[in-house]
Amino acid sequence: MKQTGERPIKGSTPAALVALHDAGYREIVERLNDGVIVDIGCGVGDETGRLTGPGRTVVGVDYSWEAAHSATSHSVKATCADGSVLPLRGGSAQVVCSSHIIEHFVDPTDHVVEMARITAAEGTALVITPNAPADFENPFHVHLFTADSLHKMLSRHFAEVEVFGLDGDAEVRADFAARRRTGAKLLALDVFNLRHRLPRGMFVALHSFGRRLVYPFTNRREHGKPPISADRFSIVRHIDNDTLVLFAVARKPIRQ
Repeated sequence: MKQTGERPIKGSTPAALVALHDAGYREIVERLNDGVIVDIGCGVGDETGRLTGPGRTVVGVDYSWEAAHSATSHSVKATCADGSVLPLRGGSAQVVCSSHIIEHFVDPTDHVVEMARITAAEGTALVITPNAPADFENPFHVHLFTADSLHKMLSRHFAEVEVFGLDGDAEVRADFAARRRTGAKLLALDVFNLRHRLPRGMFVALHSFGRRLVYPFTNRREHGKPPISADRFSIVRHIDNDTLVLFAVARKPIRQ
């Protein structure tokens, strides 16, 4: 698939960002039960395939037909659907995953309602999303969360909610901070804020083009350095403005 910045693509997206997503799915795998596992926003299935195993039926959902079709090559049953209107029976899933997708909805309410609807009474919903203060500007990220706002959103539809951080070690945090500074310098060149005055389609196209230009440079800069791997990230209870990602565990769905 073409690199747009909407989803990580191995071999194109910088290794540190891929490792962050890998770490999120590692944490999901550690919390799996047998039964039906639903991964909303499965993309091409590179990570979703890790959820498969004896006693599990893994269903991937993506609004891109191309991505959903690719996911089927990872022993995943995939369907093309909107993450806020899921073609799945109520209470049918033991685990529902929403990894880096909730921030793509202008209003995520229907997405969370659908997660609660398909999660079994004894099941679990797992939500991973950028921590708003630490996120990079991305036109696909239209509803960012803090730990408090994510907890508030999920608590409307689940009786038990815990929000943790998924963060790197000190060196990794410094690496991501440097990336944000570089991004801020590039954005500062747009002194008249023209990118936000463009029609959305043009802004997204410009952003995607910029990613395809910047990522090869970033990847060359990383060449020769030990790659940042998923084991450099871990779940933390303390969340501050530099915590990279939020990881929420929601149980006891409230039916609408």
